[in-house]
Amino acid sequence: MSEPKLYIVDVFAENKYEGNQLAVFRGAGHFSGEEMQRIAKEMNFSETTFIISDEATDGGYDVRIFTPVEEIPFAGHPTLGTAYILQQEVVGEPVTEVTLNLAVGQIPVAFSYNDDRPDLMWMTQRPPEFGPRYSVATFSEMLNLDPGDFDTRFPIQEVATGIPALIVPLKSMSAVKRAKVNQEKYFALVEKIASKLVLVFSSETYSSENDLNARVFVDYYGIPEDPATGSANGCLAGFLTHYQYWGEDSIDITVEQGYEINRPSRLYLSTETNADGIVVRVGGKVVPVVAGTLL
Repeated sequence: MSEPKLYIVDVFAENKYEGNQLAVFRGAGHFSGEEMQRIAKEMNFSETTFIISDEATDGGYDVRIFTPVEEIPFAGHPTLGTAYILQQEVVGEPVTEVTLNLAVGQIPVAFSYNDDRPDLMWMTQRPPEFGPRYSVATFSEMLNLDPGDFDTRFPIQEVATGIPALIVPLKSMSAVKRAKVNQEKYFALVEKIASKLVLVFSSETYSSENDLNARVFVDYYGIPEDPATGSANGCLAGFLTHYQYWGEDSIDITVEQGYEINRPSRLYLSTETNADGIVVRVGGKVVPVVAGTLL
């Protein structure tokens, strides 16, 4: 390709200008990592992705993901959004699956269609790994919440299904809405541990169509609040299943996110438990917004 193509899509969106924005560059193989980082900073979305080549390698397409401040091995909405562009612009015909070769490994994305246009898309994430637990006192100070706001039936815990997230159960949507990151306390913790993402959630929702309301804070990557976070919701799915939040060892739910920052998003979470552990799938829709070229 003579000129890199730029696409902007809204991911985990039911309509245009909702969900999480993503910039996707196709034909980016000649960019250095430094150039990709500068472009991601220029885009200034939660993430920007770069499709290295239109040619598949080992059955998948090589893709790199950058936040405004650094490259990361995996993220949810970039995976779905980039798979959408690959299907539409590179493959060019309906297929049941597109695989991305990411730094974390191969991530398959399954497609369903409506009139030959992608409808609901699903990514299968890594089996959840459960890390350290943390005290209510630590997160009460970090999130400027009262100790009574936390749902202590379940732990505050680091979980990873690709990249780790700190999962924080709260009792009410009021507590979710009041959560506000104390920068000093936040950085004092996350600079010493693997996880940089903090997901708070409750079972009270804005819409009766959804099962949980969530917010995700990612100040470490220059993102005070993310409107839709597929990776952290994958961790949440593993957490909900492991601790049988609804009394069962599988889930099939929808999560709303982004309402507090006027980017309403819907994420579909599905799990099953088998002999090999918990299988985590995160789904959503992608809406195209912009197509152009990089000058």
